[in-house]
Amino acid sequence: MWIVPEKEIAALMTREAAFDAVEKVFAAMASGEAYNFPVVREAIGHVDALYGFKGGFDRSGLTLGLKAGGYWPHNLETKGIINHQSTVFLFDPDTGRVHAMVGGNLLTALRTAAASSVSIKHLARPDAKVIGMIGAGHQATFQLRTALEHRDFEKIIGWNLHPEMLPNLEKVADEAGLPFEAVELPGMQEADVIISITSSFDWTLGADHVAPGTHLACMGTDTKGKQEVEPALLARATVFTDEVAQSISIGEAQHAVAEGLIAEGDVHQLGAVINGTHPGRTSDDEITLFDGTGVGLQDLACAAAVVEMAIEQGIAIEVDV
Repeated sequence: MWIVPEKEIAALMTREAAFDAVEKVFAAMASGEAYNFPVVREAIGHVDALYGFKGGFDRSGLTLGLKAGGYWPHNLETKGIINHQSTVFLFDPDTGRVHAMVGGNLLTALRTAAASSVSIKHLARPDAKVIGMIGAGHQATFQLRTALEHRDFEKIIGWNLHPEMLPNLEKVADEAGLPFEAVELPGMQEADVIISITSSFDWTLGADHVAPGTHLACMGTDTKGKQEVEPALLARATVFTDEVAQSISIGEAQHAVAEGLIAEGDVHQLGAVINGTHPGRTSDDEITLFDGTGVGLQDLACAAAVVEMAIEQGIAIEVDV
């Protein structure tokens, strides 16, 4: 078995490599070449933590495995480490033997950011110039940096429940040489693209906060009960997702479906747009929404690429199991 420690990931996986891996995975999922296993994600009744497993199999890439981990909300304040913790395990699909164990924290951040940017590439209007951020935590900076690498935005606006965190976004804006403005939620009407990345269980972004023609990437809802946007917003939008089954059960769409505002058939795979079997955006006034629930195949694709590079560079550690 090969081991690639967390400390080595930054030197191996780039934002661009993560973007390419995630885009290919979405396409493989939509064509039936790759599928995810049912997600296990539960509150463990200890330190308010959420823990679970996401896995899958990609026939085209022969990638099989799972990610184990979750969200420990008090880590940063009590332990000085990030709240999201995870490890990826890869298996040989021909024998079932364990192939690799890979640190999953940075990989999770990179693949989550890549997913929203893939949605922006395929669904946002070509003339989109203002990007809005809902949330200003650790993951929000990854989302924003990746988005700025794939579109020529001219301005960044941001809102966070705790305004004292907004300098995290302003720093990224300064690095990119772009103006940043803190706004109240109605001010999001100025945005052509909005990325929402919070851990909220009560919606904050309302349907009337979003202008016609906007593309939204809702990236924070991955558990039953979590919610970032008003359900009525999904009824106004054309809804896309990474995995339909997850979207309607643990993703942002769970609430709109429960209220009868949309049905399962109203949620489309982003991979179908990538493959050309769904037209995606059809007008400049259409609101498009990507419900990024986070699928195990994203983690596996990024981890497999990292293991290959780590072996080639002599960084991976080999152990007998």
